[in-house]
Amino acid sequence: MALVGNGAELEADEDIFEDALETISMPCADMATSSHSFASCHTKQESGQHRSSNVSRSGRGSSSVKMDLESGLEECAVALNLFLNNKFTDALELLQPWAKNSMYHALGYSTIVVLQAIMTFEQQDIQNGISAMKDALQTCQKYRKKCTVVESFSSFLSRGSLEQMTEEEMHAEICYAECLLQKAALTFVQDENMINFIKGGMKIRTSYQIYKECLSILHVIQKNGVEQQFFYEFEGGVKLGIGAFNLMLSLLPARIIRLLEFIGFSGNRELGLLQLREGASGRSMRSPLCCLTMLAFHTYISLILGTGEVNLVEAESLLAPFLQQFPNGAIMLFYHARIELLKGNVEKAQEVFRKCITVQEEWKQFHHLCYWELMWICVFQQNWMKAYYYSDLLCKESKWSKATYVFLKAAILSMLPEEDVMETKENVVTLFRQVDGLKQRIAGKSIPTEKFAVRKSRRYSPSLPAPVKLVLPALEMMYIWNGFPVVCKRKDLSENLLLTIEKAEATIQNENFSDYSADDECLVKLLKGCCLKNLQRPLQAELCFSHVIQSEKLLKFDHYLVPFTLFELAFLYKSQGEIDKAIKALETARNNYKDYSMESRLHFRIQAALHLWKRPPSD
Repeated sequence: MALVGNGAELEADEDIFEDALETISMPCADMATSSHSFASCHTKQESGQHRSSNVSRSGRGSSSVKMDLESGLEECAVALNLFLNNKFTDALELLQPWAKNSMYHALGYSTIVVLQAIMTFEQQDIQNGISAMKDALQTCQKYRKKCTVVESFSSFLSRGSLEQMTEEEMHAEICYAECLLQKAALTFVQDENMINFIKGGMKIRTSYQIYKECLSILHVIQKNGVEQQFFYEFEGGVKLGIGAFNLMLSLLPARIIRLLEFIGFSGNRELGLLQLREGASGRSMRSPLCCLTMLAFHTYISLILGTGEVNLVEAESLLAPFLQQFPNGAIMLFYHARIELLKGNVEKAQEVFRKCITVQEEWKQFHHLCYWELMWICVFQQNWMKAYYYSDLLCKESKWSKATYVFLKAAILSMLPEEDVMETKENVVTLFRQVDGLKQRIAGKSIPTEKFAVRKSRRYSPSLPAPVKLVLPALEMMYIWNGFPVVCKRKDLSENLLLTIEKAEATIQNENFSDYSADDECLVKLLKGCCLKNLQRPLQAELCFSHVIQSEKLLKFDHYLVPFTLFELAFLYKSQGEIDKAIKALETARNNYKDYSMESRLHFRIQAALHLWKRPPSD
């Protein structure tokens, strides 16, 4: 179980040594999963060898007492309900007094603080999240099974008996793994220090190993019919962890998967979805979390990092019971709106996103998520002034990606007539010039969408004799965020977008030739081809895509256009039943091009397409 030495021997600030010790002592876990070691589980629990004890409410928060497992689970379930009903502060106030004495209180409290940190991207919130998660790990450590260094070493030499883990200790492993995973997420965004990057990776590996061992324990319990009072909660934790890990790892491009498999990771999408489905349909406290993970996959990840083909039937069926239970919950309303949008019910989606904003004022971060969605809906509708309104709100209120927000605001304003831009009192050139100074780094790396925005903004650099206007920059960003599969559900929106693109195409043909002419022409052809594909005009779409590919040697700046066009062409072939040609186009895009904008995002999409088409990618 990745068991470690006594918690008192570990310093909280030395996380990297703690992780290393856990990795070294992994053999103890193998003993915990054997059927022999579980043979006496029920007998031991009946004899009262359980470390948990009931506590009175008068002793609440005392450092000298621990809360028993049953009470901890009950209160955390109440806190989760409060959270899903938008009562975020109430949830924190319920959990905080016992956060250093109850593993589930610690996990729940730190999870909310971490979620807030990730959503705000405020440095102080990130620091608070790391501090809360560090405390949570210490709390969980108190309940974990102790395994000395000598015991760890001896397990290498012998497969002898190991004292049986209690039910409480098993839950401590699950809570510890969840805490490690969340702390790793914050470690990546904390700063660009390489040590933090390595520490984050080690935490992920340790968390993954713990989940694997807990899955083995789960199988043994089920096989031997061992009775446990809160088995369903342990099972829910395993299904959430194993499901999420398998699902996320399965999304990675083939070359990364091969590397991860070499160091012990593996991802099976079908297994991940199955585990999450079972977890969502169960009665554990983590059932809503399994549901939300699957909803994120179906309504976001499948679109941005996938093919755009979304399982809306499953998404709706997953959400329905939770939407009924939490009809005004901001999170549930948000996913309801996303589903409506992906179904093509744009106006209904707008209505629900606006409701999502009005149901709570405590966490403005949810408002920002809705502003982002409402901005894109306005882009789909080509309601540029309203799209500008939401982009401006994001620039003023959200710190998640200032470079992206400012670029989008400038790009949207670029779609308006000059007189309308003047009414906003904004200067498009000034906005584009601000983008480079706003970019940030996570885990020492620049964010791909920000790098893309910076590159495109260079056409407005003060070093140039005069700005060279971008062509359809808002629609280009819409393409990068995979908006065309959303728009394809509405013929009227696709037709209106095609008119705008054809107008830009005519303008380019009448302009004098410049260094950017070939790039601009190919961008317009790609966008036009996507619209024609949406409108079921495959021959015309193929002509547009072929033009881009044939113009490859003429491109000077936007080299990403050719591999992305090959991806679109592959889907055109697939829709016509030409699977071999489709596979070949995908593999050409993946193998023949590198070092272009948004390369990793395209590789994610290629991996998703190959998986969907049931054809193994070639080396």
